[in-house]
Amino acid sequence: MIAILDYGSGNLRSAQRALERSGSEVVVTSDRDTALNAAGLVVPGVGAFAACMRGLVAIGGDEIVRARVAAKRPTLGICVGMQILFRDGDEYASTELHQGVGIWQESITKLAAPILPHMGWNTVAVTGPSQLFNGVADQSFYFVHSYAAKFSVGSAQGWTTYGEKFLSAVEDGAICATQFHPEKSGDAGLQLIKNWVGLL
Repeated sequence: MIAILDYGSGNLRSAQRALERSGSEVVVTSDRDTALNAAGLVVPGVGAFAACMRGLVAIGGDEIVRARVAAKRPTLGICVGMQILFRDGDEYASTELHQGVGIWQESITKLAAPILPHMGWNTVAVTGPSQLFNGVADQSFYFVHSYAAKFSVGSAQGWTTYGEKFLSAVEDGAICATQFHPEKSGDAGLQLIKNWVGLL
């Protein structure tokens, strides 16, 4: 079973439909035990970094993610669900940076681009031994964001350029993440989701 973590942020139903098309049993939940014990956990995210973190912390989702990482249980972050896995973010931060889950010790910062948000289709250049991008490394994916990570983490990475080069995907042991929305990325996104499900 795959659990989609419901903490008040994210395209829950579109993610659910995409995962179900991979042939998986899927549940949308905020229950701690269900999220901890699922074969795979998806952490979606839409909106601002700080608001997503508030929702995540309110249901103990930050602890769930850390526990799954420690136990090497597969977890997938999508869009802001990827961003909050990092140490902190400066979106709407006045004095102190907003704290993230801290799986990766880098910051999320604003893209240096003339027009924001970065919205629409873009390519991903894959480095490292990727399993997520099997069969879709030459495809485009759908993005909607203004902030991103810009440092390399994990064993395999996806890189995209919009104004500047940024990290658009990570594979790091049991935890994976995409800045783009695979559930909105047509056949390529569905294949990437199937690739992730195949890792469970």
